Parts: sequence; C-alpha cells; structure tokens
Amino acid sequence: MKRLDGKVALVTGAGSMKGGMGNGKATAIRLAQEGAVICALDLTIEAAEDTCDVIRSESGTAFALAADVTEETQIHNAITACLTHFGQIDILQNNVGILRTGGAANTTIEDWDLLAHVNLKAVFLPTKHILPHFIERQTGVITNVSSIAGLRYLGTPYIAYNTTKGAIISYTRNLAAEQAQNGIRANSILPGFIDTPMARNLTEQNSDDVAKIDWEALDRQRSARIPLGRVGTPWDVANAAVFLASNEASYITGTEITVDGGVSCSV
Repeated sequence: MKRLDGKVALVTGAGSMKGGMGNGKATAIRLAQEGAVICALDLTIEAAEDTCDVIRSESGTAFALAADVTEETQIHNAITACLTHFGQIDILQNNVGILRTGGAANTTIEDWDLLAHVNLKAVFLPTKHILPHFIERQTGVITNVSSIAGLRYLGTPYIAYNTTKGAIISYTRNLAAEQAQNGIRANSILPGFIDTPMARNLTEQNSDDVAKIDWEALDRQRSARIPLGRVGTPWDVANAAVFLASNEASYITGTEITVDGGVSCSV
C-alpha cells in the first residue's frame, strides 16, 4: 500500500506560473503518487488542469478547481465541490503566497496591504471552511507553507512578505493547539531557497535586462550560502508535505519542518 491510499487532498496553489514546477504543483503530484486523490485548486482552471493532467498521466485521480483563496464565497464553493465529487477531504495543503520587495522605510501601503490580504487569507479561509468537515469526522491534516524568512532576515528586504510568513507560523501553532481535541493536526513547512517559477519571475522583475541574467551564476551564488551546497527544488518541499500528511507524522502537530539545506543553522 501507498502512504496515502484512501485519502483525499485539497491542494491550494496547485498550479504553477508559466507551466513550470512550483511547490504547490509538485506537492499535488507527490501526494497523488502516494495514493491520495487530489482536488487541485488554483486561481485559473487552466493551471489546475495542467497539474491534473500530470497526475492522470501517472494513473492518479485528480479534479481541477478554480478559486481565489482570498474570496470567501469562492473558497466555500470549491470545498463544497470537492466534497460533492469525492465525499470527503482528509488533507488540506495551503500553498498560496505572493512576494514583493521592500524594506521598512520603502514598502508601499499598497504592497503591505496586498501581502497581508493574500498571504494570510490564503491559509485562513480554506482552513475556516474545511474545519466543520474535519471536526465532524474528528480527523484531518492541515499543512501551511510558510518560509524561513518568517523567522529571520536573510539579507534582502522583504519585510511585508517576511511578516506574513511569520504570522502563518503563529497561526498554525494556535490552530494546532485549538483543534488537537478534534483529532486535527496542523503544521507548517518552512522552505529556504527553492528554485520555483515565482522566484525566477521576481528575479526577472528586478532585472534591467532579463536576457542578460546568468541563471547558472545565480544558482552558484545561492548554493554557496547553503550548507548542503545546492538550491532546493519544489520536490524537496513536496516530500515534506507527504510526510506530514501521512500516518508516520500522526504524533506531530503545532510545529515546523524546515526545508532549507541547513541555511537556518548557519546564519
């Protein structure tokens, strides 16, 4: 048997920018590889369907959903659709997050409000609307993707992003303590430097000439900061999510798994 046979997972942010491989997409695929049935939710149905196509090509089962995670009615309807389609949800994997540069003095009000609006509601609303189902069944797993940037300054001014990621850690700990009596586990994953389409897109946005970006040189520069000597991949994050969703983690709640190649213990 696979580790997640018989489980249904709702994965938010399950698509990926530009058809690439982000944390949410990789996690949806890995959960499916371990036997879970997947409700893949993304802002656009095309991105969600792309992930479902990969899962189906590997003989998995997946259902695509489109919703804005900051819109309560849309999230409620998406969860209802997943329950109608599969009859249950066992795992909620919250992956959605956005990033803007800026320090304490130059972050705009608009960027501050946007990151708080998206990054915090992205964990709050799906959790809020799935909890009645989990409580009724007295079981459920919620995993929220935060960041090591929620714990410490990493040398680049992302103060609004870092603040929201720190808040997600606190939210998840509180959620775990509150819902343990209902058989519900909640944990956070804290990725470090991960090569994702969003990370590459930010590099391009901050570049004067995208054509002149030396991706190999940037990779070497980042790798030099990492004790394990390489930048992480979305599959590293996905493997941590599989573990937390599995029965192997049945006694783990209210904590964080850091997936950063050792950066946190060296800075």
